[in-house]
Amino acid sequence: MDTKNDNNGKNEEKDGERVHLRREIGLLPAVSFIIGTVVGSGIFIAPKGVLMNSGSVGLSLLVWALCGILSLFGALCYAELGTTFSKSGGHYTYLMETLGPLPAFLRLWVEFLFIRLVRRRPWCPYVSLAFGRYVVEPFFAPCLAPVALIKLVSILGVTFVVAINCWSVTLASRTQVTLTFIKMFALVLIIIPGVIALAKGKTENFHNGFEMDLLTLDRLPLAFYNGLYAYGGWFYLNFVTEEIIKPQRTIPAAIIFSMVTVTVFYVLVNVAYYTMMSPAELLQSEAVAVTFANRALQGLASLVPFLVALSCLGALNGGFFVSPRMLFVGAREGHWPIIFSMIHIRRQTPLPAVLLLYPSVMFMILTGEIYELINFVSFARWFFIALATLGMLIHRYRFPLHPRPFKVPLVIAVTFTVVCFFIVCLSLYSDPWNTGQSCILTLTGVPVYYATVHRFRLPHKWRRVFNSCSKQLQILLEVAQQEIQTF
Repeated sequence: MDTKNDNNGKNEEKDGERVHLRREIGLLPAVSFIIGTVVGSGIFIAPKGVLMNSGSVGLSLLVWALCGILSLFGALCYAELGTTFSKSGGHYTYLMETLGPLPAFLRLWVEFLFIRLVRRRPWCPYVSLAFGRYVVEPFFAPCLAPVALIKLVSILGVTFVVAINCWSVTLASRTQVTLTFIKMFALVLIIIPGVIALAKGKTENFHNGFEMDLLTLDRLPLAFYNGLYAYGGWFYLNFVTEEIIKPQRTIPAAIIFSMVTVTVFYVLVNVAYYTMMSPAELLQSEAVAVTFANRALQGLASLVPFLVALSCLGALNGGFFVSPRMLFVGAREGHWPIIFSMIHIRRQTPLPAVLLLYPSVMFMILTGEIYELINFVSFARWFFIALATLGMLIHRYRFPLHPRPFKVPLVIAVTFTVVCFFIVCLSLYSDPWNTGQSCILTLTGVPVYYATVHRFRLPHKWRRVFNSCSKQLQILLEVAQQEIQTF
């Protein structure tokens, strides 16, 4: 009798019954999470902001290409970080491992409390409201759609995504794969008529494409912020490292393939837009993809808003899948209430972390508008990304013998870090009010860190009430802490 195999089988069965995050994300779901999260509402909303702040067609296309290259450089840096450190959590984990607990805590503070403190600057609701707008507006065209109905549909979309992510990791990943294929089809549907029209000589909007009359140095960073917003999401795969099958190979392969594909598609989509719309018409359009479809795809014009809505839904699903993992890891490290480091005992999903986002997003959908200042949140996001890659360079110098299965060329890492800091600093000059607020609100996390994490100074009575509430929530949600270390 083979007792060794019998014991292995029993151990596997026992591990399968324990509460922990499973490695269920292969290469195709990994690619889908990157592409599916990057290609959301941005490519259908940001062209307006890029053109407005760059001042010409040629410069706007150049901005789109440079944003893609810069995002690829950043993604390669994160590929190294994701294979060097085996923990989930993305930015938070890398700041924790390279620069220490305070920057890591501030990243958590920005991610999950910014939107609460400054409710008029939604981030996730930005995508959900875009979803609602593209679902509702075709039924009311050419009249304006009721704002209340747009918000109701947005809420339904977010509720659907939250339910999937609470129910099953496998279901969430399969949903993401399906929505990614649909959204790539939507981009192809835009690109093909544009390329055909371009081949037929419809190039009048590209004449004198590099006019510099409207270009000003103070607005250029805002053009990049809008472009980088559309590419946002290339770092999300690193939030779920502990759930990826063979992360040392899967993360670099998924990142490189996804970002090259997205950059090519984004540039071609914008070329297609300009074949059918003049710069003035694009700036006047409230829904660029719908305007394009009405001109280039008259027979399929009603289909395009639906495909764009599904694209936004895919971005929402990807965001709700990965963002709670940073909160989950932060709670596991003691930087957040312990309840958020727990997993549903049957579903094996980080249920409390997912549910935390739901009421906040609902509130912001009801109070927010879709066209808000992207650079408000972008300042903090890109500042911490720059800190993470700077931390990677410092870690290389301090620990040269540390295993790094994937190592990005030094020139790429340095270039990306310098450019990020340059854009962040220049944005303080371009829009001092919004970026200044962002900077100040980030720093408000410093006293919170020293009061609640560095040395726990809350009164004993408060702690007792807090612990009692945590226990009741744990029973109600049927959650428990991980029983197996997954990193």
